[in-house]
Order: sequence, then structure tokens, then C-alpha cells
Amino acid sequence: MPASYAYLGPEGTFTEVALRTLPEAATRQLIPYVSVQSALDAVRTGEAEAAFVPIENSVEGGITTTLDELVAGTPLMIYREVLLSITFALLVRPGTELTDIKTVSAHPAAQPQVRNWLKANLPEAAWESAASNADAARLVQEGRYDAAFAGEFAAARYGLTALETEIHDAENAQTRFVLVGRPARPAAPTGADKTSVVLWQRDDHPGGLRDLLGEFATRGVNLMLLQSRPTGAGIGNYCFCIDAEGHISDRRMAEALMGLKRICREVRFLGSYPRAEVSAADVAAPLPGTSDLEFVAASDWVARCQDGRF
Repeated sequence: MPASYAYLGPEGTFTEVALRTLPEAATRQLIPYVSVQSALDAVRTGEAEAAFVPIENSVEGGITTTLDELVAGTPLMIYREVLLSITFALLVRPGTELTDIKTVSAHPAAQPQVRNWLKANLPEAAWESAASNADAARLVQEGRYDAAFAGEFAAARYGLTALETEIHDAENAQTRFVLVGRPARPAAPTGADKTSVVLWQRDDHPGGLRDLLGEFATRGVNLMLLQSRPTGAGIGNYCFCIDAEGHISDRRMAEALMGLKRICREVRFLGSYPRAEVSAADVAAPLPGTSDLEFVAASDWVARCQDGRF
């Protein structure tokens, strides 16, 4: 049997569509799971080689379910990311008219992306969350709900009709998906990479977040995502999920992480991996004083000073 990839199912999700864009997906058994949690747990228990799940969208930011799963539990690591443009269709059972729709369903992350369309077209319809957009389509097929927001491609899979298509409140909306596996050596740097970490402060004090961010800023590391998540230890207790531009093998990134390790109660490394749809030619040159050569030169200078050779 080929190695398997778990993904947020059932069949017909945007997650499955994004997963199939990975060349290696053609050589893996792709297994749908009912939730992000169960897909990631399949990796933790060894049932799957990796899991493919949504982690961020351009309308609402981080997918909290995924972030929280990566923050807690046995550590996992991100190896790849995929960006997928998202537009929704309103899927219904054949013969259903817009005026017949009293209940609509989709994944919670879909609601902010269709909120204005719903207000304008179905202001009285009740929203019901589902484990995924495809699961919402399945529930419509079973008669549980009247309509689902999902990809138009899911209509045939569930015997539904696309009553409306190209539904989106924000133009060019995208969702970011990640391939997550058990911890191992990160892939070699490509020159267009991203590093993800979770940070826990030692204590709550004025300027605490500034201190964390300063470890990146003083080394010229650009941040791409910063999101706080509650730790569950009470109101006001948060950790910080961060995506930063660069690879752990870059001297500026490695030194930033070392600085964070010194001042944080805990640092969880979530991986260094290639950025989707970006090449090394697209990445801006490091700020003056933050290139690997300049870090090496500074280190050599300190060594010479220690030897009295300055």
C-alpha cells in the first residue's frame, strides 16, 4: 500500500483540491478525515505519513482550529504550503429555489467570506456550521439543511445543483493550506522560505510583546503572521503564533530563534518550508548588516578580538 496523506474531508473539500496540486499526492493514498483534529491525530499516531489542512485565509486570518492543534499536543512540523483561490457556490438539492432556503451550512471559516452575500440574498436564513464545506454539502444531500456553501466541484459528488456560483465578499480571496508531518530535519533552504514558531512569554510585563518582536526586528527578519491564541490557563494568558520570512539555516533567523529561546518560557518550532508561489528572485535582499556573510564577518571579528588580533 502507498503511504497515506490525511486531509480535512469528506471528499470534495477545497482542502482536497489544494492537496491534489502537490506532485507527491499522486503517489500517496489520500484519506479524508472528519476534522482537522482527527487528520492531525492520524499523523501523531502513525496512521498517516502527513496531514493536509487549512491554516489561514486572506479574509479572517488564521484558522484557529489548526493553530490550536499545532500549539498543543505532541509537536508536529510544517513541510509545505499551498495557496488556493476560493470562491463559493450555493449548493442545493435539485428543484430548490432561493425562496425555499431557510437553513444554510458551511465550515465556520466560510461565513466571513460570504456574510455580505447572505445578508443581501438570504437575510432570514439560519446559519449552521459544519465540519467542512463538503460535509455541509453532504448534509444538504441528506436533507438536514437546505443549502451549503462549498466549491462548485462538490455538486456532482453529492448530487446537488449549484444555484449560485462565484460567491465571495472579497475579491481574490485565498486560503493557505499546509502539509504537516512528524518532526524531522527541515528541507534545504530555497531562498524563498518561511519559518513558523509558537512563543510563550515567561511572564506578563509591559513591553513583553515588543521584546519578542525585537528579536526579529534587530536581525532584519520580516514577520508575515502574528496571531495570539489563549493558552487555556485563564483570561489574559496567551501564546503567539508567528510566521517569519526566512529559513532556520539563515544566520539572521537562527540568531533570532536563539534570542527567543533565551527570553521565552517556551518556543515551539513548527518548521521552515518553501513559500507558496514565491521564488528566490521575488524575495527582497536582506537589510544591510543582516546577510549571512555579514553575520559570519561579525562573528570572525569577535573571535579576533578575543585572540587580541583586532
